[in-house]
This record gives sequence, C-alpha cells and structure tokens, in this order.
Amino acid sequence: MDRTDLRILEVLQSDGRLTNIELADKVNLSASPCLRRVRALEEAGYIASYAALLNPEKIGLGLTVHLDVALDKKDAKARDRLKAAVLTWSEVSWCHSLSGEMDYTMQVVMPDLKHYTSFLMDRVLTLPGVINVKSSFVLEKVKETTILPLNYATP
Repeated sequence: MDRTDLRILEVLQSDGRLTNIELADKVNLSASPCLRRVRALEEAGYIASYAALLNPEKIGLGLTVHLDVALDKKDAKARDRLKAAVLTWSEVSWCHSLSGEMDYTMQVVMPDLKHYTSFLMDRVLTLPGVINVKSSFVLEKVKETTILPLNYATP
C-alpha cells in the first residue's frame, strides 16, 4: 500500500458512489490503473464492502439505545447463546464483546420505547445466562461517521 492507495481509500470513504473515472481524476491516475488499484484493495480486504447508509428516523426508527449485557460467568454456554441470538436480531446494528464489568455492548434501533421494552423483556432478559443489563438512551448524536482515520496507516 502506498500514498495513492491511501488517497483512494480516503476518497471512497467519503463517496463510494464515484465512478472509476471520477475517482481516478480525484487521485490523479488514469482510469485503468485506478481500477486495478481498487480491485487490489478489495481483494486484499482493505475495502470490506459498499453500502447505502440510511437515515433511521426517515424509516421509522426514532429510538437508539446502547444496551450493555452482563452474563453469568459460570454458564459456559451463555456467550454462545447471546452471540447466536444477536445475529438473528435485526434491531441490533452492532454488538461488541467487552473487557470489564459488562460482557457485551450493542446498539439497538427501534421505533419507540414500547418496542424497545418488548425487545428487552421478551428477547434479551429471557436468554439463559443474562444476569444484568443496562440501557442508555441516545439523546443527541454529536458525531456519527463510518469514515476511519487513515493517518495511522503506513504507506
């Protein structure tokens, strides 16, 4: 990876819909070498996927909750059950395993508090091995981005 590859990644993070010709122009390459570099970045896994980012409120998902879950350390299957369940819950936009007091944290998007209450009571709290949960409701999104800092990447 060199500086041109980093520039391609920087531009694509901001606008993944650019045509190859537009991208090539922005990174000072001709179209063919630019396309070869993009394909190489994709094949090497630097570019994981392309997506349209939706506005949750426009599609009726006005409530965002950060849910922290603690599991029973004596229940050997608790982690596997939680991970399997999370993979089926479309309301969970991301879930991470943590060190510290809580075992997992996840972001849940819902239409409203009534739907979240049902999700929490009927799905999360009924999972065997769940011993504690903490919900934090997002009041304001100060910064939300999918753009990763490339200043740490070495060319």
